[in-house]
Amino acid sequence: MMQQPTPVAIPTDDPLTLPFSVNEIFHSIQGEGTRTGMPCTFIRLQGCKLRCVWCDTPYALDKRHGGTPMTGADIVQAIEHIGTRFVEFTGGEPLEQWNVFPLITHLCDQGYTVAVETGGHVSIACLDPRSIAIIDVKCPDSRMESLNHYDNLSILRPQDEVKFVIASRADYEFARDIIRRYDLGCRTAAVLLSCAFDTVPFVELVRWMLDDKLPARFQLQVHKFVWSPETRGV
Repeated sequence: MMQQPTPVAIPTDDPLTLPFSVNEIFHSIQGEGTRTGMPCTFIRLQGCKLRCVWCDTPYALDKRHGGTPMTGADIVQAIEHIGTRFVEFTGGEPLEQWNVFPLITHLCDQGYTVAVETGGHVSIACLDPRSIAIIDVKCPDSRMESLNHYDNLSILRPQDEVKFVIASRADYEFARDIIRRYDLGCRTAAVLLSCAFDTVPFVELVRWMLDDKLPARFQLQVHKFVWSPETRGV
């Protein structure tokens, strides 16, 4: 049975005074989605309850180790220093640090374009309506499928994106069925399918999508071709 997420209690304090555990802040290009190739400031928050088999950021999972204490003001200062108007919160799982919700609103108020890449096990209901949710729905081979919070797929906004990481034919069929069941091709900015690195050959996934006339985009993780797949901070 799917585990329901704990209700989020959104902090009402000044977001600049709130504490965060930050793994890294870096300037790179967006490697996935509709904004692929755009310069972006990434804020990688520390900690995630999921343990996906193919996770490419295992160094950001442990809530107890690996994070640097920062305030919202520290994060905003780093964003301002980099100077790019497109910001993405990632992880780990950024929405497990509930202080991020008011910080996202603060950045939207300042005119930033703010995206949040989330594993989908935390509700997006409290995200600022101006933000962009990029929901990574977990397929069976991730071994985290049981933690998907499917209510998120019922409250998507037109600017949101949904992605599936495919490691097998079974993963693809799972993604295809979810896309059809929730009519994702008509309700989001993009439905994205990519291969877990070194699993399904790219051409295989493309053939499956074309055969099924799936209303989705095939995508590559561009940053893993610009840099080595093991490179951090990109």
